[in-house]
Amino acid sequence: QMPGTARHDRDMAIQAKRNLLETTDPIEKLRLLCLAKGSAGIKGLGKVFRIMDDNNSRTLDFKEFMRGLKDYAINLDKEEAQKVFHIFDKDGSGTIDFDEFLVTLRPPMSNARKEIIMQAFHKLDKTGDGVITIEDLREVYNPKHHPKYLNGDWTEEQVFRAFLDNFDSPYDKDGKVTTEEFMNYYAGVSASIDSDIYFIIMMKSAWKL
Repeated sequence: QMPGTARHDRDMAIQAKRNLLETTDPIEKLRLLCLAKGSAGIKGLGKVFRIMDDNNSRTLDFKEFMRGLKDYAINLDKEEAQKVFHIFDKDGSGTIDFDEFLVTLRPPMSNARKEIIMQAFHKLDKTGDGVITIEDLREVYNPKHHPKYLNGDWTEEQVFRAFLDNFDSPYDKDGKVTTEEFMNYYAGVSASIDSDIYFIIMMKSAWKL
């Protein structure tokens, strides 16, 4: 079973919607609007921005930013969107770097949580090159128990690929998972879990740490 369950997702979405009623901070509001869509909500916004970035500059101007929010059905009014945009446009260039934007949007996590996430990452990253690939998974994960492998739907390769796709950036599925992508995924899961202790227990049992 994959770490990061539907139940966490549901809990988190409900909690995000509840917190939305109380927050006045524009970044927090945008974060919660994304999380209300589930733990991949922030990644999903990244995907929308990636599609809009026609010239592959990895930056957005305000018009593109507004269009992205609208396409993703995020209801921020123009004034709030402007506030958010200006916070990210640190140098006043009129554009924002969306990798930086997604990292800032990621729910903050305690060091204890970051450490356990990194432990899981290092356990999977057998080659130690900072990226999890199919080659790494062959060492740690036996695909032969997977139901789709057992019934002949998928090859071993496809089982590995599906596993990696859970963590991979949705707009950029390259079969490699970076530390950043792994962290982003678990930041979403982490947002649905109040207690550090519970989060750590979940990670330990999921990854046999």
